[in-house]
Amino acid sequence: MENIISAVKSLWLQFNSSTISRIENIPQSGSDRSYFRIYAESDKTYIATCSNNTKENETFIYFSTHFKNAGAPVPEILIINEDQTIYIQEDFGDLNLLNVLEEKGYTPEVFELFKKSLKALSNLQINGDKNLDYNKCITSKVFGQQAIFSDLLYFKYYFFDTLKIPYDKEKLISDFEAISNYLAHADYSHFMFRDFQSRNIMVKDNEVYFIDYQGGMKGALQYDVASLLWQAKANLSDEWKDSLLQYYIDFVDEQLETSLDRASFVNQYNGYVLIRLLQVLGAYGFRGLFERKAHFLTSIPFALQNLKHFLTHKKIGIRFPEFEQLLNKVVDDKIIQQFENIKANKETALTVKVQSFSYLKNGYPKDETKNGGGYVFDCRGILNPGRIDEYKKQSGQDKPVKDYLEQQTLMPKFLNSIYDIIDITVEDYIKRGFESLEINFGCTGGQHRSVYAAEAVVRHLKNKFGVKTILNHLNNENWLK
Repeated sequence: MENIISAVKSLWLQFNSSTISRIENIPQSGSDRSYFRIYAESDKTYIATCSNNTKENETFIYFSTHFKNAGAPVPEILIINEDQTIYIQEDFGDLNLLNVLEEKGYTPEVFELFKKSLKALSNLQINGDKNLDYNKCITSKVFGQQAIFSDLLYFKYYFFDTLKIPYDKEKLISDFEAISNYLAHADYSHFMFRDFQSRNIMVKDNEVYFIDYQGGMKGALQYDVASLLWQAKANLSDEWKDSLLQYYIDFVDEQLETSLDRASFVNQYNGYVLIRLLQVLGAYGFRGLFERKAHFLTSIPFALQNLKHFLTHKKIGIRFPEFEQLLNKVVDDKIIQQFENIKANKETALTVKVQSFSYLKNGYPKDETKNGGGYVFDCRGILNPGRIDEYKKQSGQDKPVKDYLEQQTLMPKFLNSIYDIIDITVEDYIKRGFESLEINFGCTGGQHRSVYAAEAVVRHLKNKFGVKTILNHLNNENWLK
């Protein structure tokens, strides 16, 4: 981490001689890139992106420059290091369209932001397509039959097959071929953002800006609109979806050289909605069921409900009997319930006490509850930030220590394993009306690793179960915030 920050500072000085007041690490989401916010004079901020995937970096930089010249609301790339592993770009802040929707609800103001997003999207797709070198794409140049077929297989392997529902393999593959062949013959093919969803639309001063389009390629216009309007977490009403789709079509019709066939466009749009919903479920399956990332696991029920709504109300224009039958089984209430978390309510008796302690100074905490039992996890197998001078007077509550544990140690893997274990007990205790559970984390000094782990588990339990928690740091001394 220290080497990366040093490299960012060095690159900054090549761009701007002003003093950096501080650099903050921005938490990663689903990618392997590292982001840092640079605070310069007058609190003006910039984003530094760090990644060893130079091909991806080159694509993002090229697309950004090209789309900026086309008038699209994308960040300006300000400086790039020599080996193209670090670049500094314009900062649009932390507020995205999903944040605004969750905060303000389905208001006219939010509806206008969706309209602005779709208007800007149509410009990026069509005008940004002109003279764009698709040889710069990371993987496929075109979202054609092979890419669509791959998305269907992605859903099959990483989500559907985990359900262990029996099916006729030959008939299913035949349906996949029919769907991918049908959708590959898109009437309106331009630049396809690929992940155009509300988290990738930043909102600043009531204007919208786009990020994370490096996975783009040439493809059907409808795919990106489907991604935005059918995003499970956004949960837009049918009225909003239909109105926003027509609004988008109006702008596309104005920009195309030939008149748009609206009926054909909508028919293919429904097909791309289905593909997008399945691709998202495949991603949630991979990140959640295989990589055990809690955020993606909790998103699965929303995605299944979204798919169920689509299958009930929409048709894509071709028949796929085997696959359609299987999809209806996938969205059965019993399947959805498998992924829904048991949530605590006002009547739930359970309180989970989570504690950090020092093996040297405190020893094992004594359990004072009636039933006894619970967990003690030893964090001493994780690299100790306390051995590094700059962290010695800090704790697991301080951001530099958190960044170190998250990015320089196996703490995330360690905690994911713990979540798997404690979730079984918490669910069972809620069902059975148990009153108490104790979870303890110990490390050498009880200041860094155990503190971080205890606080992470409390967040996990609140987010996933909404259960009552008590957090104690037994070796708090003078570092407690």
